[in-house]
Amino acid sequence: MSTPLIDRALVRLDDDLGDDKSAVIRSLAEVVAAAGRSGNASGLADDALARESTSPTGLPGGIAIPHCRTAHVEVATLAFARLNPPRDFGAKDGPADLAFLIAAPAGGDATHLQLLTKLARALVKKDFTEALRRAQTEDEVVELVTGVVGTAPEPSATPAATPSAGAAAAAAAPASSAADTTSTSTGSSSAPRLVAITACPTGIAHTYMAAEALEAAAGRAGVEISVETQGSAGSTPLSQATIAGADAVIFATDVGVKDRARFAGKPMVASGVKRAIDDSDGMIRDAVAAASNPSAPRVEGTASAGADAHEGKESIGLKTRRVLMTGVSYMIPFVAAGGLLIALSFLLGGYQIALATADGAGGVAGQIFANGSILNPPDPGQFELINDQTLPNSALLTYLAAALLTLGGAAFGFLVPALAGYIAYAIADRPGIAPGFVMGAIAGTTQSGFLGGIIGGVLAGVIAAKIGGLKTPAWLRGLMPVLVIPLLTTLIAGFIMLVVLGKPLAELMTALNDGLTSLSDGGAGILLGVILGLMMAFDMGGPLNKTAYLFATTGLAAAATATDAPQLLIMAAVMLAGMVPPLALALATVVRPGLFTAPERENGKAAWLLGASFITEGAIPFAAADPLRVIPPIMAGSAVTGALSMGLDVGLRAPHGGIFVLFAVDNVLGFLIALVAGTLVAAAGVIALKSLTEDKAEIEQLSKVAV
Repeated sequence: MSTPLIDRALVRLDDDLGDDKSAVIRSLAEVVAAAGRSGNASGLADDALARESTSPTGLPGGIAIPHCRTAHVEVATLAFARLNPPRDFGAKDGPADLAFLIAAPAGGDATHLQLLTKLARALVKKDFTEALRRAQTEDEVVELVTGVVGTAPEPSATPAATPSAGAAAAAAAPASSAADTTSTSTGSSSAPRLVAITACPTGIAHTYMAAEALEAAAGRAGVEISVETQGSAGSTPLSQATIAGADAVIFATDVGVKDRARFAGKPMVASGVKRAIDDSDGMIRDAVAAASNPSAPRVEGTASAGADAHEGKESIGLKTRRVLMTGVSYMIPFVAAGGLLIALSFLLGGYQIALATADGAGGVAGQIFANGSILNPPDPGQFELINDQTLPNSALLTYLAAALLTLGGAAFGFLVPALAGYIAYAIADRPGIAPGFVMGAIAGTTQSGFLGGIIGGVLAGVIAAKIGGLKTPAWLRGLMPVLVIPLLTTLIAGFIMLVVLGKPLAELMTALNDGLTSLSDGGAGILLGVILGLMMAFDMGGPLNKTAYLFATTGLAAAATATDAPQLLIMAAVMLAGMVPPLALALATVVRPGLFTAPERENGKAAWLLGASFITEGAIPFAAADPLRVIPPIMAGSAVTGALSMGLDVGLRAPHGGIFVLFAVDNVLGFLIALVAGTLVAAAGVIALKSLTEDKAEIEQLSKVAV
């Protein structure tokens, strides 16, 4: 027989449970332990207080919902107290008199978590909370809560939180349960259509309360909304058709949005999950305003086609792309930080700061730290470098350059581990992160580079997901995500990487690097520049764009401290080609403004800065509105730029920044020539195609055909 979520032993009415919220939480944890639901009240309270420290759990209307996932309960449990006097839990409108301590097992049973989501949704309904205030007995409270959540089914032995997209858990959900993807439609057909994502750190309460509040606010505003809850009970992703038809998206999240790229290009309103609960009407108003504002913030990236998705189910191709893009997106901050720090170190100390000393004692930067301090930096003249090089600047600048080079090198050191770790995360969720990072480090040990990182991350993710899907006894579930899955995954995947795949992958990387060196010379290098340019412009932040960028940045990580490496030429070609599309469209709106709508002309103003900063996504609004006459010419312009960049031997030691990192460019004149030439070609092409088909009806028809 299943254990109910709440019984009379877990209810306290009109009690003083302490002087502040910490004391109340500890008192409720003692209630849970006294009811036989926990063997460690202190541990349970510590877990709930740790969650409380991330953001207060007080809600408008005198409600508090401290909650956590914890190893100190084996079944989902709800303790309730009607506090007298009320205590402050951080709500804007005052202290709480209704407090719920929600404890979910760390292993996460899907069916019990669904009961908790029903309760969370009920808490935003005034009639339910008022009934709790009027209740005379503990049994009456139990009856009210049970009436909301229903009767707990027998728990499943399979953890719910393992699949990354939550599709498996959602598929197992009963049809009568609170849906993970919900829709409210009370407006007219002309009213804006919104989609929303809600997610909190534990995915138990705020996630679903925010969804309920947004749906209610949309109903009051006469707006249609569909909400995807990315919570612990799993989530059913919004269908591609629903996303495509939305006018704006709301992100009410305290954690990263899974598969954020699905919403690329949509006007966006973003906040923490608390705002969706406290000010849901304001969020709906802001989203409606953003839908009609061409200058509103937009989700980064380029919208992907929906052919690979059907009613929220991923095809193999779409899942593969999502997994790789997740790894790349989390890797990019390490690349950007490391690359820019190394570029700045060269600005202060010259590229010589990265050289080794002639006596074989190692790199000059390390020796500078070993032999001095910022108050007493060593004399640059005392270091004899290889190839008779000398350090060109003063002692202080050289010391600062050495510091920046060390920091940049440390950031670059996480590039492949981050790629592998978050590929594993995309497949197996949190249990995959640690073994994924280890596989990335092993890729460095075996010299298998980013290929080893990708394969190691996939291995770690697949193995972690398989282990997490095994049926386990209740006592083991809490240990699965924090001990069993990471340990076994690291052992199995690590053995495969070290013993089986390490040497072959290292040999393949050596062959690729040798081929890259040969391609970067002469006509082959120009052809490579054309291909990279086409990839950067085709989907403007999408998979092809990111593939080219990954190719460039992983090469840069290995060669940024070299004095002459083909990878520096590739990085320059990729960044220059990515700058062309927004700059070309900005120029076209100035040269022939009559060919563009008023919103497009406004977007053109922003595109100048976006293009100059190497944010290719600045071209998305133009391409989305008129793909047939925008995408081909900007691809041509980027191809010209890529070819010229390679042909003129333009090198770049920074992975991002556009014109703001000219100090990291080798051959600045060639950089500017390639950029201007490609921009002019692309702008002329857009103007020519639009001039040939100026008829509005024809323009509309072309857009429909492209879509």
